[in-house]
Amino acid sequence: MLLKNSISLVNEFFSIAFQNLRKIYLNSNVYNKKITINESNSLNYKPNLSILSCLIKYEKKKNKIEEFNIDSIWEKNINDKDLKKLHSFYWLFTIDLKSSKKITHSIIQNWIKKNQNYNSDNWEIDTLSKRIISWISNSQITYEDTSNEYKIIFNNIIMKQANHLINEISRSEIVDDKMIGCTAIILTGLSYNKERFLSYGLDLLKKIINSSFDSEYFPKSRSIRQLVFYLKYFVLIRELLKESLNEVPDYLNEIIHYIGKAYNFLYGSIKESLLFNGNNDSDLSDFDKYLNLYKYQFKNSTYEFGGYSVLKNKNIIMAMDIGSSPEKRYSENYQSGPLSFEAIYKGNKIICNSGYFQNHKHKLNKISKSSVAHSTLILNNKSISTFKKKNGINVLENGIKSITKNIVFEKNLWSIKSSHNGYLKEFGTIHERTLEFFPESEKFLGKDKLIKKKNFKPTSFEIRFHLMPNSKVTKTQDNQTVLIELENSGWKFYTNDGLIDIETGLYFGKKIDTVKTKISLYLVILKMKTN
Repeated sequence: MLLKNSISLVNEFFSIAFQNLRKIYLNSNVYNKKITINESNSLNYKPNLSILSCLIKYEKKKNKIEEFNIDSIWEKNINDKDLKKLHSFYWLFTIDLKSSKKITHSIIQNWIKKNQNYNSDNWEIDTLSKRIISWISNSQITYEDTSNEYKIIFNNIIMKQANHLINEISRSEIVDDKMIGCTAIILTGLSYNKERFLSYGLDLLKKIINSSFDSEYFPKSRSIRQLVFYLKYFVLIRELLKESLNEVPDYLNEIIHYIGKAYNFLYGSIKESLLFNGNNDSDLSDFDKYLNLYKYQFKNSTYEFGGYSVLKNKNIIMAMDIGSSPEKRYSENYQSGPLSFEAIYKGNKIICNSGYFQNHKHKLNKISKSSVAHSTLILNNKSISTFKKKNGINVLENGIKSITKNIVFEKNLWSIKSSHNGYLKEFGTIHERTLEFFPESEKFLGKDKLIKKKNFKPTSFEIRFHLMPNSKVTKTQDNQTVLIELENSGWKFYTNDGLIDIETGLYFGKKIDTVKTKISLYLVILKMKTN
């Protein structure tokens, strides 16, 4: 043990020393000369802004660039999050194209004067990549009607930033940043007819696909939110290639086909946000319109995909997480809710999960990752999976494996049955859940079974069922029945074994990373001991 700790300390020392030396190198004149290109460049391909609408939500009311103070815009002391937004220049997509181009040009010139060399504050991969995408895509106000001197400076700083991306992007451990950076490199290659950038970007795209997706072409993170993120960027790159009259690689068409089917399965065909594994309540209607506009049609008639099962008719949706946990390196947004489920009636959730608190620096992030945030069974008040901090992010420490699964979808009976080994090592038991729905009577029936193994240990358990904040709940005196009132229906929830209690909880379904959360309720079925 002592030797192991010593080796770990030595490795950490050399890692820190290497990082410090690299910081010195990136800020040196040697590196600055390496990424600076002194050659003639011309912005030829300028993408149609409508292609970018899969990423950008355009507001009906556009801002006037005249409203910005161009002399002090870069001098303000603001928090890190707002600083990144400012330096990404994505706010250019909100600018009225009838605004003064001269003012826009002045803002960009001022930025270049102050930030033309690498610095860690605003040359991070995601911020820099978004800046390249925004500057090129908004060329109507960032590039047109300018002097030759301005164009030379503008083109050179684009090339310089793209060179930095190529040098640094492979070192990033954040796959989402790599995807944004890959898009920026490809767009640079297309816009400036630079085969080197285009070739590198497409090779990187292939590597991202090969490393980040499983054999079914589902994200290894099992994140629904990341699935949508990938689909948006893959479609964007494909449309950029098509519009610029470049060939679309077969592997790009293939990945769009498969993750499009997954998107249809988990959102497109149900129009609901399922709160599993880092997902939040999102309105994707604009993205659906985008897909229709560009003639993307995805169909999926399966009942299971990516470790999720979804059964539905015109009134009811029943969804359950029946998959294993992801590998540790893909667990950044994973939530420990195996066998948790959601039940939805005509757009209103009867049973849900708590959602996800995205700010990794806040303690609520770890709480929202734990099993208590899901509608599932918990032994000894412990999360099924545990998490630990790595580089400031709560990542998976020990995962679980899905063991069995069986899905039935018939006219008069829906059934999802699955089990996992998350409690096998500590408590010697397998958790098996069966969830059934009877369409004719609109009745749900659930059964949780703890299967004893050799090292079985008796322990307390509870089963939680989370409700939406707007649900109205009444408990009967015998503590075995609860009435749930929704906007469009009423439901009687009861148990034949155990007592039901009602407690308050936090709901993170909306996409937020502050402590402004909603109070929700959850039902908990209590029983003293397994035996």
